Amino acid sequence: MSTATPEATMPTSATPHEPSTPVPGSTTRSAAAARERTAVLEDLIARNPGEYRVLTGDRPTGALHLGHLLGTVGNRVRLQNLGVEVFLIVADYQVITDRDDAGDLPATVREVLLDYLAAGLDPERSTVFTHSAVPALNQLLLPFLSLVTVAELERNPTVKAEAEAALLRQKRGISGLLLTYPVHQAADILFCHGNLVPVGVDQLPHLEMTRTIARRFNQRYAAARPYFPEPDALIAPSTTVLGSDGRRMSKSRGNALELRATEDETVAYFRRARTDADRVITYEPERRPEIANLLQVGAYFTGTSPEVLADEVGSAGAGRLKTVVTEAVVEGLRPLRARRRELASAGPRHLAEVLAQGNARANAIADRTLDDVRTLMNMRY
Repeated sequence: MSTATPEATMPTSATPHEPSTPVPGSTTRSAAAARERTAVLEDLIARNPGEYRVLTGDRPTGALHLGHLLGTVGNRVRLQNLGVEVFLIVADYQVITDRDDAGDLPATVREVLLDYLAAGLDPERSTVFTHSAVPALNQLLLPFLSLVTVAELERNPTVKAEAEAALLRQKRGISGLLLTYPVHQAADILFCHGNLVPVGVDQLPHLEMTRTIARRFNQRYAAARPYFPEPDALIAPSTTVLGSDGRRMSKSRGNALELRATEDETVAYFRRARTDADRVITYEPERRPEIANLLQVGAYFTGTSPEVLADEVGSAGAGRLKTVVTEAVVEGLRPLRARRRELASAGPRHLAEVLAQGNARANAIADRTLDDVRTLMNMRY
């Protein structure tokens, strides 16, 4: 395969849409190292947020829930408000990685958009777009697949876990789309030259695949002038949110509190939340995960720490803790829910305009990136 010489063929459009300073980092990331790096990154972001471009998003499999807000959405709003450029993908193609029926995708995408906007994501400052509306992004999947082996894909722990779940649910093997999901995710991140990706520790292998693809592309096609940054992980500041049954909150498990839920539904939800038999409330995540989860949720909405909240409840017990947390969540979500109702009552036109605007911007960037990639690969005819 011919390799382009970057100095001779790199279009001048390559520079303006890249972040000006790719984030350095080591090739491999342990959880501890990623957390240490996150502390450094937070300081750098506070001092110069314009140097960073974030890519993040969700599969539109249903309206968002409390776990999304505490784990991802709230952090995206925070980064946006700090001045970081945020790209938010509604990953509709990823819905079909592990299921035959995608459901009513247009309706689900609208629900996700309502949650995003109600939570504070601003389409004038953040770019919201859908997978299927950006063809050039998805074309990057082909050259990127040539940079990884099947064995590397099969070793990815998240792919292995999803494959096992799909087999149990559908009694069949995994789809090719699920197997190549980490490469598709790399295209999502690299099409816009994202250099920062908020993730949980369990998603570090996916991001490592993206870093590997960026590095191998640069080595093969752009050695003199690296084209893609190797993005850094920004570890999510909050822990996994548990559902009412004590397992990780998930739409598919039916244990989630949706952001759009009513106040009465919120009260009922926390009334049935699992606790334990110990009378005195203490914050011990390893020994008392259900109690710790309630404390974390309450602390998020009261602006305190789980430890302080535990001391405040003390010997009043789990019943009092549930009341405190319920009141905090109801009050904390009141502005979001009011904004969501206002947006929903305005009809679908505004949501369509938001998505059209985001799709147009994502397409313009993806087209430039694909054009650059073709030039570097000597595939311009």
